[in-house]
Order: sequence, then structure tokens, then C-alpha cells
Amino acid sequence: MNFLKNLFNKKETPIQTPEDFWQWFLTKESAFYAVVKSKTNIDLFFDELSPKLNELREGFFFSTGMLKDDTVELVITADGNIKNIVFVEDLVSAAPPIKGWTFTALKSALDMQNLSINMSGYSFSRSNLNFYSNDDKNYPDEIDITVTYDDFNEKDEDIIANGVYIFLDNLLGELQFATTIDNLDIVSNTKSEKELIPIEKLKSFLTWREKEFVEKYESTGRNTDDDAYSSYKATTESGLPVVSILNADLLKWQDKPSHPWILKIKINYDGNDTNGMPDNPTYDLLEEIEDKLIEKFNYNDGFLNIGRETGGNVRIVYFACKDFREAAKITEVAAKEYTGKIAIDYDIYKDKYWTSFNHFSAV
Repeated sequence: MNFLKNLFNKKETPIQTPEDFWQWFLTKESAFYAVVKSKTNIDLFFDELSPKLNELREGFFFSTGMLKDDTVELVITADGNIKNIVFVEDLVSAAPPIKGWTFTALKSALDMQNLSINMSGYSFSRSNLNFYSNDDKNYPDEIDITVTYDDFNEKDEDIIANGVYIFLDNLLGELQFATTIDNLDIVSNTKSEKELIPIEKLKSFLTWREKEFVEKYESTGRNTDDDAYSSYKATTESGLPVVSILNADLLKWQDKPSHPWILKIKINYDGNDTNGMPDNPTYDLLEEIEDKLIEKFNYNDGFLNIGRETGGNVRIVYFACKDFREAAKITEVAAKEYTGKIAIDYDIYKDKYWTSFNHFSAV
């Protein structure tokens, strides 16, 4: 297959948009198809596709194989990274119809009957895995699951945990596993505290709990225009000052689970000459960025501005969100707007009761 090597070695235009990616893919698809169909020189496919996905966005992964005798499936995955999920979905949605190909966003759930994971001498299947739900009256909306494993061995706890995670990822599918379970513990079945439920019932249990949750909070919102803010002072581990300004009224709100996703936007600056704090021009730029973010993340659209922290060469702005997808899209646009001026990064995590802010109530 020397023609494949020649084809794959050509210099190409950098990929910047999903449309760019698929235009590039169309020029390669016949060669890719031949590689996957023949199961030879598959490394050429991986070596070619990986950098192109990385040009578009870091954190994209993929797997491939024959879905049917005449159809190759390409699965593009975020590997459970919340902030990349929507961009994987958008990329696959932009895919043109190509004969002989099926494109799938995120790893799908597999058939429970044949699902078995084998790694490092351990096997994970429906025969040795069960679960039960933990209920906490202080956090009634949290989905807290304990999975029991018959062959649990404390000395291989990390290996077993990894095996269980991989099994659940395949049992539930990437999206449900990444977004529905709030807390997950793994123990021996001898340490179970409740009646065990077969693991094959976990998917329907999570679907039911999520449906209940959505119905409960679907129309819940909050107008924060008249809320009171409080300031807090602290120091970093290296002794630099940190000043926080947070919506004190919002932190006392009883319906926090209605906005279960926390968007944490980090704006890094050089404060080495100002004790980790921004100088005047930088402060003005930070205020400009934050004002634009607050304007874009409006409470009418399912976003609540919790507040900010400044110090240690970084400003962190926090929003609580109903939806993680739109949060990622808006932040991505904002970050690109300031490319070359200042570094903006972000993370999105699930925290139904905003427990990551509990330390402020003790100040």
C-alpha cells in the first residue's frame, strides 16, 4: 500500500472548522476505508487522523471498525470530558453523507448480554457487578451510586476502579455515564449496606432519576438583579493575596440544583510585579472581559453569575448553568476573542448543591 503512504504524506491546509475537517476527510475517505476494511496498515489511519482532530480541538479521540460488511463506523469521543462533548456532537452533526461510512458522536451503550471487560487479571461483567443507590436527606437530588464487585481486592483498588469505570462507560454510553452520576463508590459486595440491584438495571434507574430531576427544576429560574454581594479575603499557599466577590444571596438559594453545572473561567495574567494582583491596565481588561461574560451569560438564558476571585496571577469567574453545552460554546467564543491579549481557560463540572463554594459560608 505504498500509495497510502504517498497520499498520507502530502502537506495540507490546517484544520480550523468542522467544515474544514470534513472537506479534508473527503479527500482521504477511500484510502481510510481500504485500510479499515483490510485491517492492514491501520496505524496509517490513526497517525493521519489524530493530528487533524487535534488541529481542530485538543481532547478529541476516536475509534473505528467495520459496522457491517460494507460500512465503516468512525466514533469520535470526548473521553468523558464535559467541555468537549458539545464540540464532538457539532463535529459529527456537520459530517456529510459518505457512502460506506457511519459517523457517531460519543461512545454508544453496548449490548449488556455480551458486555465483558478483561484487564490486569480481572473480569467485569453483569455476573460480578451490582449496585445500590445512597440517599442523603441533605442532598436529595444527588445521584449517589455504590457499585459492588465480587472480586474486590484492596491492593488492586485502582485497577478495579478503572475496570468498573470502563464497564460503566460501555454499559451506559459515554454521555449518560459522564453526565448523570454525581457520586460513585466501588466496594466489595461483602461491604454492601443495602440490597443489591443487578447492574443491568442501572441504565433504566439513571434515566428515571434524571427524568424526575428535569421535571422538578425545568422551569426554575432566578432574577439576580437585586442580590447582595459580599467580599472575602484570603491568601494562596505561597502567601499571595486573593480577593473574592460573591453573590451572597445566591449562595443561600434553596434551588441550587436547578443550575447543576459550574462554569469556572480562568483568566491568567502577569502579576509578578504587583504581588499577584493585576496592574491598572490589566484590571481594566479583566473588567471588560467579565462584563462581556456577564452580558452573554444571562439569567434569563439559564446562567447565574456566582462571583469571582482575583489573586495569584489569575482571575476566576464562576457561573452556575442549567446546560453545559451552551456554557462551553459561549466561553469558547469569548476565549478566542482575546487570543493574543490574555490567556483564558475554563472548566465545567457538575455540582448540584454548589458544595465547591461551601468554604465561603465559613468565612
